[in-house]
Amino acid sequence: MAIDLGTANTLVYVGGRGIVVSEPSVVASDVNTGVVHAVGTEAQRMIGRTPATISATRPLRHGVIADFDVTEEMLRYFIRKVLDRRRAHPRLIVCAPSGVTEVEKRAVEEASLAAGARKVHLIEEPIAAAIGAGLAIEEPVGRMVVDVGGGTSEMAVISLGGIVLFRSVRVGGYEMDDAITSYLRNVHKLAIGSMTAEAIKIAIGSAMPLHPEETYDVRGRHLLTGLPTQVALRSEEVRGAIAPALREILKAIRDTLEETPPELASDIARDGILLAGGGTLVRGFPELVGEETGMPVARAESPLTCVAFGSGRALEHFDTLSATSRRRRLEPTPDWRTAY
Repeated sequence: MAIDLGTANTLVYVGGRGIVVSEPSVVASDVNTGVVHAVGTEAQRMIGRTPATISATRPLRHGVIADFDVTEEMLRYFIRKVLDRRRAHPRLIVCAPSGVTEVEKRAVEEASLAAGARKVHLIEEPIAAAIGAGLAIEEPVGRMVVDVGGGTSEMAVISLGGIVLFRSVRVGGYEMDDAITSYLRNVHKLAIGSMTAEAIKIAIGSAMPLHPEETYDVRGRHLLTGLPTQVALRSEEVRGAIAPALREILKAIRDTLEETPPELASDIARDGILLAGGGTLVRGFPELVGEETGMPVARAESPLTCVAFGSGRALEHFDTLSATSRRRRLEPTPDWRTAY
């Protein structure tokens, strides 16, 4: 099986069955005992609505593990949900950002093994996205993939089945949500939760001007009166709030293109840039990237699931990938929990 372990959502692909689980990467647990009460969709409904004794949190930050024990419980839950107990020791491919360190990779491997996996192999998200989108990455042709997720945005140039160069910035959908939250707090004196901020981004968020512009009724707590209040938020306000995060992503795309070897750059100029990840669903984002780079831009047919599909297709070559990974690992990586 393959798992796209994302900051926002976790998708599970099982060979022969396709994607069988797509749930938020959220765990609700007891603050004092650590007992897990809910995982996934049920836990997400608890965010901002739990008593003091229960905490609903996301155990991954910027694509890497922030809470090892909670991540282990989440992985165990997803593995047991799709496989019966007699087969609950699968060979597992896990997607990881291309910019993670060896210690962070080891943390993902250890959590997966502790959750019940028999063998674990990591695959870079841009490679998985390209495979899932149907690109022929094994050819000696330059391909550029931009994957904008919840916690990280990655830009990678791929040729001959490997990453030639990449850039990873820890900016994604959550930074846009935080920007909307801060704007409402500072300008409208309205406090809202993360779920409301995401709903605003989906409803009226855009990277380019809309025709016509739209409004959205936002409900929250007024910071001065302390009472529940409703505000009519305009789409141009949201666009201005998320602009800094979008500019940082665009800068990383331009920097990656500037470092690309000339032959590969000519291939990209001909074939264009592939967009993947939920962050690219912001209206007008492909047009903004095309305007900034002057290159053709195409969004994957299913940007939310192409990474999971790509890692699932890589299951057919699990033994080859594992052998390559072992050859690259010249020496054992120290335990991530004791590495400083």
